[in-house]
Amino acid sequence: MNSQSLRGPSDRALRAVRGYPRRAPLTLAYVCLLLISHAWVGYGLSDERAAAVLGHVSTNLDNLRDHPVSALLGSVMFFDGTLTDVTSTEFVGTFITLGLGVCCCLAWAEHRWGKLRAVAVFLGGHVAATLLTAVVIAVALRHGWYPTAVRQSLDYGVSYGAQTVLAIGTLALPRWGRLPWAVFVLAWPLGGAEWTTGPLPDFTTIGHLMAAVLGFGLLGVPALRRQRLRPAEPAAPTGDFEPLSRSSAPESASSASGTETPPSV
Repeated sequence: MNSQSLRGPSDRALRAVRGYPRRAPLTLAYVCLLLISHAWVGYGLSDERAAAVLGHVSTNLDNLRDHPVSALLGSVMFFDGTLTDVTSTEFVGTFITLGLGVCCCLAWAEHRWGKLRAVAVFLGGHVAATLLTAVVIAVALRHGWYPTAVRQSLDYGVSYGAQTVLAIGTLALPRWGRLPWAVFVLAWPLGGAEWTTGPLPDFTTIGHLMAAVLGFGLLGVPALRRQRLRPAEPAAPTGDFEPLSRSSAPESASSASGTETPPSV
């Protein structure tokens, strides 16, 4: 294998990294915010204070009833996972949600549709999946399928929104890769599912599956299947005035009179 065959993929990867801030500036800023908040909670606060902060932004039933807006918005300011224990299953979840979901698929959505629609899809998936999961939890509690302690459970992070854009990211793949990717998006949450006494898995697994279904449902929205129109590249400057075409009226008039009409400034 010669050096040129290796240079091609590496050059493309390098160009992609260099162009990332230009293609997805909002996603880049969001990833930086997530890393800062993760370091702040993990290293800048005491264990008690960190637990209090995460408990406040947790989207459990009690918080959704008491302060729904701050819980829903605060939850996506943190990610629940690890960046250091690379051999753990928790790191795998972080790689899928933060790495593939936010860093890749959300960035692709921002570049394809623009900031507003990308944010709407991400936040819409996060909020809708959270609220639908809350309904499932309420029904499960009524039937005794979940323990009552689930009302105050710790549930925060970007994973529902990330799962939605992971499903939307199917459009970024060639046709042959879309079905395997869809299977992966639906299957990976089941790998860590926990089953209790009832017929349902743990509520986070349900939330991830709902977020994926929402994302796949959005694939049918025409506005999301079209790429946004980008402004055309500006033409090379030719002066401070529009050039006259060869068939323009002033030129015809000047030809008839035998004199040349100077262009207006």
